[in-house]
This record gives sequence, structure tokens and C-alpha cells, in this order.
Amino acid sequence: MKILTLLPCLLLSVTILSAQDRVTGKQFATRSEVIAQHGMVATSQPLATQVGLDMLKSGGNAIDAAIAANAMLGLVEPTGNGIGGDLFAIIWDAKTQKLYGLNASGRSPVALKLDYFVKNKMEKIPSHGPLPVSVPGCVDGWYEMHNKFGSMSMADILKPTIDYANNGFPVSELIAYYIQRSAGFLSKFDGFKETFMPDGHAPEKGEIFKNPYLATTLEKIAKGGRDEFYAGEIARTIARYMKEQGGFLSYEDLANHKSEWVEPVSTNYRGYDVWELPPNGQGIAALQMLNILEGFDIESMGFGSTEYIHAFTEAKKLAYEDRARFYADMDFNQVPVARLISKEYARERSKLIDLSRAGRSYPAGNLRDGDTIYMTVADKDGNMVSLIQSNFRGMGSGMTPTGLGFILQDRGELFALEEGHFNVYEPNKRPFHTIIPAFITKDGKPWISFGLMGGAMQPQGHVQVVVNIIDFGMNLQEAGDAPRMQHLGSSQPTGEKMTNGGTLYLEDGFDYEVIRGLMRKGHKVSWANGAYGGYQAIMWDEEKGVYFGASESRKDGQAAGY
Repeated sequence: MKILTLLPCLLLSVTILSAQDRVTGKQFATRSEVIAQHGMVATSQPLATQVGLDMLKSGGNAIDAAIAANAMLGLVEPTGNGIGGDLFAIIWDAKTQKLYGLNASGRSPVALKLDYFVKNKMEKIPSHGPLPVSVPGCVDGWYEMHNKFGSMSMADILKPTIDYANNGFPVSELIAYYIQRSAGFLSKFDGFKETFMPDGHAPEKGEIFKNPYLATTLEKIAKGGRDEFYAGEIARTIARYMKEQGGFLSYEDLANHKSEWVEPVSTNYRGYDVWELPPNGQGIAALQMLNILEGFDIESMGFGSTEYIHAFTEAKKLAYEDRARFYADMDFNQVPVARLISKEYARERSKLIDLSRAGRSYPAGNLRDGDTIYMTVADKDGNMVSLIQSNFRGMGSGMTPTGLGFILQDRGELFALEEGHFNVYEPNKRPFHTIIPAFITKDGKPWISFGLMGGAMQPQGHVQVVVNIIDFGMNLQEAGDAPRMQHLGSSQPTGEKMTNGGTLYLEDGFDYEVIRGLMRKGHKVSWANGAYGGYQAIMWDEEKGVYFGASESRKDGQAAGY
């Protein structure tokens, strides 16, 4: 009887597993790649992908579509981004056949001094409230991109989001979950309930949600340009609200803001040039890790093996010790970027790795030289945009300026409060940043625009994607769907130190014998729910003349082309 009782359950289990088998590609892939000739958009939300794709079809270029999709993401995915946050981008311009980097991150308030934290006996900057708020750089970033490369009017680019904000959109399951989770501790801040809980509760899955405040704000920006946000009534509203909340961000801080065009930096990994942006972001950590891993025969180790995961984790530990010590605003420090991403330095650092044992701690190098969204767009002319934008900590600081429809970021939390630290808090300084776009070229030509959201996960995710494609031969979709690992517990740019080697978190899909092997090497292995990022990518196949697009099932992502 017991066997007969269990049999239906066993049959159901077999049926479910059978339904996951794929005729082509890796078994863990959620779908095949999207392939199209004329353009491709990959974002973390299908409605935003469609807005970007419509922009391309109506004659806009990749830059127009990227701005339009990013604006839409700020509406439909406020748990990860919005115009209260910062933006970074790497753009391949088909006309000049060159990569351009944009750092659109904001600076700390001029009126807030380090002494404030010392006098109030704070060991770290709070995660929420008025103190971690820095100038939001997103809108200025849009206009910098548009002025340099855009083709359509900003009014046309922002119109789809304005319409959706006025008329409403159905909230997805994932975003409903994150808004409800955030509402529990952000609803105490003035303006949050009025914007995100208009009916007295956070929106549920499938509920039509409107944000007329954001619609009005975007209409003003479309009409008055970036100055409306940084020097007009929007700026005055932000400054007035922050003063009422006991904050320091002022009208002058907003009026003096400017983005910066920077030169992307790269390393060559087995014949492919991988590009990141220089600090104050953490992108070069991915380059440092790749340089270290290039010294090992990763291909022969095999994906998901104990040997590969161990080598990856130790390379990460080494790079992140330098990240904690050196990555900061380069206007305030002589960050030795060239040395950090050099092959010679990687060879020196890799000597510290013991392939039989996990390192409990590593020193930073001795150098003499001084939730988030990711999206990518490509158009018919060959322009490609790799763009990442965020509020930090999901919905940001909780500071929701009256009647504007968005939350201000809390990036300032990532400053250190230790005198002499590269990333120590200073007025008018850009904090250490986690959000990083990436790009790969081959022989000077564009190949892959990609990125992965998720705080400290991002450089680790970039490296795993690159290794999956180049060393393990995965296609663009498989490279993102493959089970991931994330090591946490390294020293931090805020001053915390690594202790006891940290913890290695493994996503579902790794063999238990591999986990046992890692434990024997001294790794503390654990699991985490939803901490492995959200990947989007576009690949250009010059020989076939087509784009390949990929997204993933960890988020609501969609890649679509035409």
C-alpha cells in the first residue's frame, strides 16, 4: 500500500523532470538565444524591452532606445532603479568605430562633513534616511548620451513611459514581491506611501499601478531638459524635501552636478578584449580576476568542478582586497589602475593562491602608485549600448521627494569613515560604486555587450559569463543561465575586513561531490536565495550579420529583436 501511495508522486516527479529536458543546448538553459537582423533589446522587464524595441522600429538608434527603456524600467521596476539613482554606460559608436565610457554618478553633499559622523559616534553611514543620499546622476547621464549620440527628441523618447505612468501597467510577480518587502521599512518616510501605496497597500501581482507624479516629472524633464531636474523646480523640490528630513543635499549640489566621459579600460583574456569602466566603480575587479584566472588551465578543469570553483574564489578574494583598498573617486586619489589590471601584477598576486587550500585572508597589493538594473541595446547601424542604472539597496534611501514619483538613492552608504582611506567620506566626492557595464571586442570590433546586476556579485558575474563563453564554449543564453557562485566576506571599501575566508554561496545545480571537495579545501559553503544577479547580453555575429540576444529567468528579463 505504501508503495502504491507513493507511486503517483514519483511519476509526477519524473514527468516534471522530463519536461525540463532540452533537445538542443545545455540542460540548464531556460531557452535558446533570440536572433534578429536589425536590432536587439535586452532588459530585466518585458514592457521596458518592448518600449526599447518600438523606439528602434520607429527610427531611433540604440542610444534613443536605451534611454527610453531605462526610463520605462524606472517606472515598472522601481525596486532596482529610477531617476533618483546613478547611471554608467559603455557605448560602441558605429560611426567612429570606438568605445565611449560614461560615468554619470553623483557626488556627496558639500555641506556634510566627516566631522558630522565622528561627532555623532557613527561607525558607518546609515543605509536609509537622509544621510546616505548623494546627487542622482541618471537624468544628466541621459542627456549626455543623447547630446552626443541621440537622434530622436527627448520628448518622443520619454513619451511611452509618461503614457504608462499615467494609464498604469500590471505589476509583475517579482516586482510586487520586492515592493511589498521594501514597504515594510520604507513606508515610514514622508512621500513613500503617497507614491507607492496610493490605495493604502503595496501593489500586488497583476494589479494595475499608476505613478502620475513620475509622469508629471518626466513631462517637465522632456520639456525643460536636464536643467529642469538640476536647476529648476524639481531641484528646488528635492532640496526643500531633504532639508525637511534633516538631510544635507542642497539645491547647489544639484545645480553643480555634471557627468564625465571616461576612457574604458581593458584586459585581453585569451584573445578577447574585455572592457570595463575605471573607478569609482568596481569594474576593474573583473579584469583583475580574469588576469589571474588566465594563468590556470580553466578549460581542462571543466565547468562546475571543484578545481575551477576554488581557483575562481581565490582569484576573487585577491582582487577584492585591492578593491577594498584602492577603488575610489579618482578626482580625490591616484588610483593605480594600469598597475592593478596589468598581467605582471596578476602573476605576482596569483603566487599567493594555494590550489589545495582556501585562503583565510589575503593582503591588498603593495602598490607604489598612488537590486540595480542592467540593459543593453543594439541597432541596425551597429551601435551598441551597455547600460546599468540603480538606486542601490533596491528602492534606495526611502527619501521620496514630495510629488515627484521617485526615491533618491543611498549610494553614500558605501563611503568609509576611516581617516586616510581612499574611499573615506569627503564633501563633493563620488562614493565607491558597485554598478558596472561591460563590453567585449575581438580584433578591435564589437562582439558582446553584457552586464549583470547585483552589488558585489557583479564583477564575479562578469567573470563567470566570460569564462563560460570563452573557456567552456557556452552560447550567450547558456552563459547566463549556468549555475552561479558568489563569494562574500572579503574586505569592503567601507572599511570592514575579511575574516575566516568568508563564505562561498552556490546556486542550485552544482554536484554534491563538488561541494564536498570545496569543503575539504577549507571553503565555508552555503546557499542564498536570489543573490546571483540578473544578466542581459547582446552578441554581434559579423559573419552572419545577425544579433544574438539573451536574458535570464532569475528576473523578469526579456531579449527581443526584429
